Amino acid sequence: MKWLDRLEEWLIAALMGLATLIIFAAVIHRYGSGFNTPLQDWLLSLNMAWAQEATIYLFVWMAKFGAAYGVRTGIHVGVDVLINQLSEPRRRFFVLFGLLAGAFFTACIASMGAYFVWHNGANFAFHDFFGLDTSEYIEGPVTPDLEWPTWIIYSAIPLGSALMCFRFLQVAWSYYKTGELPHHDHGHVEGMDDADTAAKA
Repeated sequence: MKWLDRLEEWLIAALMGLATLIIFAAVIHRYGSGFNTPLQDWLLSLNMAWAQEATIYLFVWMAKFGAAYGVRTGIHVGVDVLINQLSEPRRRFFVLFGLLAGAFFTACIASMGAYFVWHNGANFAFHDFFGLDTSEYIEGPVTPDLEWPTWIIYSAIPLGSALMCFRFLQVAWSYYKTGELPHHDHGHVEGMDDADTAAKA
């Protein structure tokens, strides 16, 4: 399950790369269609009105998975001045309580988000996909420009929150076993230690 340790990075990198490509294509289209070239008619025939909407949705998905990444790596802002003044047993209790409270909260958001997504058109889509009766379900709304079912976009809520809940539980278990929390060093650039070692060798 090593792939799970880097899941957020892969997802965020893929979403950011896709958003960058869409924005780049939209900018090239906008400026390229303004010049009188042999490609102008073809460029004007392309509809890129959906690009802004798609980019916004991609950034929403990045934010949801980025929150899970923050829990895993310890980069979320926390106020622990008072907790650090407590004795070690009490500090451990409050840290574990905070982590489990975070897991409970994100589990609630994931379950409510899944319920919302299911009744926002996902139930219709799944029944329709498997050839089942869809008469009791609504197809659900679609997005303005992309005209995608909104349940696909809103799926970021249950998926991202479920992953965040998993990361809270993972950090809580690690803290219970080792007494250490993930700590993010803002001065550290990942991969640079390997480069320094290779350069010295």
